[in-house]
Amino acid sequence: MSSDDNAAHMKETKEGLHSDHHVDILHAEVLASSDLMNDAFDGENHEHSQGLWQSVKSHPWACLWAFIMCFTIVMESFDMFLNGNFVALPAFQRRYGVETADGKWEIETKWQSSLFQAGQCGAFVGVFLAGPVTNRLGYRWTTILALVMMNATIFISFFANSLTLLVIGQAFEGVPWGFFIANAPAYASEIVPLALRGACTATLQMSWSIGSIIVAAATYGYNKRDDEWSWRVPLALQWIFPTPLMILIFIAPESPWWLLRRGKKAQALRSIERLGSNSNAEGTQQTLAMMERTVEIEKKLGGEPSLLDLFKGVDRRRTIITCLMYASQNFAGNLIANQATYFFEQAGMTSEFAFQLNLINSCLQFVANALSWPLTAWFGRRTIYLWGTATNITLLMILGICASIPQTNSTNYAQACLGVIISFVFAGTLGPISYTIIAETSSVRLRALSTGVGRAAYYVAEIPMIYLASWMLNPTGGNIAGKCGYVWGGTAVVCFVSAYFFLPELKHRSYREADILFNRKVPARKFKSTVIDVRENE
Repeated sequence: MSSDDNAAHMKETKEGLHSDHHVDILHAEVLASSDLMNDAFDGENHEHSQGLWQSVKSHPWACLWAFIMCFTIVMESFDMFLNGNFVALPAFQRRYGVETADGKWEIETKWQSSLFQAGQCGAFVGVFLAGPVTNRLGYRWTTILALVMMNATIFISFFANSLTLLVIGQAFEGVPWGFFIANAPAYASEIVPLALRGACTATLQMSWSIGSIIVAAATYGYNKRDDEWSWRVPLALQWIFPTPLMILIFIAPESPWWLLRRGKKAQALRSIERLGSNSNAEGTQQTLAMMERTVEIEKKLGGEPSLLDLFKGVDRRRTIITCLMYASQNFAGNLIANQATYFFEQAGMTSEFAFQLNLINSCLQFVANALSWPLTAWFGRRTIYLWGTATNITLLMILGICASIPQTNSTNYAQACLGVIISFVFAGTLGPISYTIIAETSSVRLRALSTGVGRAAYYVAEIPMIYLASWMLNPTGGNIAGKCGYVWGGTAVVCFVSAYFFLPELKHRSYREADILFNRKVPARKFKSTVIDVRENE
C-alpha cells in the first residue's frame, strides 16, 4: 500500500469511528500506524498535563457517573452498620438476647458475629461471580442485575421473625454487595482522567460514610421504640436505593476500556464523548488511541482473561498487592468504626449517648472522606497509606493504655473520643486511598477479575476478624472493651511493614506506565523515581 493509500485509509478509519455505523478495527493498527501512535502519545501527554481542577471542568459527567456507580456501596455500608446498631438496640436485645448477671440484655457473641459474617459470606460468593459476569455483560448491566437481586433479597430480612432467618436474609443480600464492591472501583477508575482517579475512587469510602450516617440517624430516631419496628423500619429504608440507581445506571455510559476490550470501537468513542464536556473530535480520537495502545500491549501478554491469569507472571505481584490492600482494611481500626455504637456502650456510655455519638462519628467520617480528595492530589498513595497507618497505630495503642488503667468517667470518655478519632483517620487516609490503590494496581485486561478476587481476600480476612471483634467487646465473650486497641494496633503494625516494602507509588502513572513498571519488576520503593518514556511499548 502506498503512503497516499495509507493516509486515505487512516482518514477513513477516523471518519468511520465518528459515523453512526459500528466500525471494528483491529487494535494492532494503533501499534503499526505512526498517525495513531502519535495520537496515543498526545492523548497520554494531555492526561499527564491536566491538573485536578482542570480535569473536573473538562470531565464533569465522568465525575458524576463515577460517583453514581460508587454510590451502590451505600447498600453494603447501610447493612453492615445496621447490624452493628441492631445489637445495641434495647428492643432488639430484649427480643433476641440473653440476660446477663447485671440484669442487662445482650445478643450472644455467636449471633452477633453471625449477623456480621452472613452478609460477608454472601458477598464472598458475589465477588467471584462479578468478574466473569462483568467481562461478559459489562459494568452497567452487571450492576443493574445486582440491583434487581438487592431489591428481592431485602424482603427476607424485612419479614424475618428470628435471628436464624435474619442471618439467612443477610447472606442473600451479600451476593449483590459482592457485585457492587467489585465493579465500582474498576468502573470509576476507567472512566475518569488520570488526575481524577484518586479522588473519584476515594468516593467509595464516602459512600460507606453516607450509609453509616443514614443508619445512625435512623437507629437513633427509633432506638427508644419498644417494639419490632425499631429495627424493621431501618431495614425497610434499604428499598430507597436500588430502583433509582437502576434508572441512573441504565442511562450511564459503559466504560470505554471494557468496550475496547470487546472490540466495540465506535461505541467506545461515543462513550468517551459522553464522559467529557466540549470534547472535540481530535481530543476524543487521541484518548481512544491511547486506550487502544494499552489494550493492544496487554493483549500481547495474554488472550481471554481468566482467574488463573491473576496468579501468573507479573500479574501475580499485582494481585497480591490488591489482596493485601483490601485485607488490610480490617486491621487498622476499621472494625471499631463498624461497631461504633456497641463499642461506645462497652466504653461506658449510656445507650442514648452511644447512639448520639455514633451519629456524630458518622458525620465526621463523611468530613474526613471529603478531606481525602485534596490529599490524593497533594500526596502520593504510598505516603497517605503509610502515614495514616502510623497515626492509627499510635492512637490504638493509646486506646489500649486508657482501658488498662483504673476506670473513671474520664477514661470512659477518653476511650470513646479515641474511637471517634481512629475512625476519622481511617476514613480520611487508609479507607479511601486503599480503593485508589486497588483500582490502579491491576492491569486493564484483568481489572474486573482482580478487584473481585481482591475483595474476596477482604472477606477472608474480615470474617474471622468480625468474630474476634465481637468476642473482644461482648460481656459474654472476652469483655476487654478498649483493650482491643492493643490487638488492632498490633495488626496495623503488620500492615505498615508490608506496605513499606511492597506498596508501589502509582500516582500520575498511566495504565501503560504501570504495566511497564510491573513488567520490569521495578522494586516498590523505586516506582516513583523510575522514568518511562511516552514512546515505550512493552
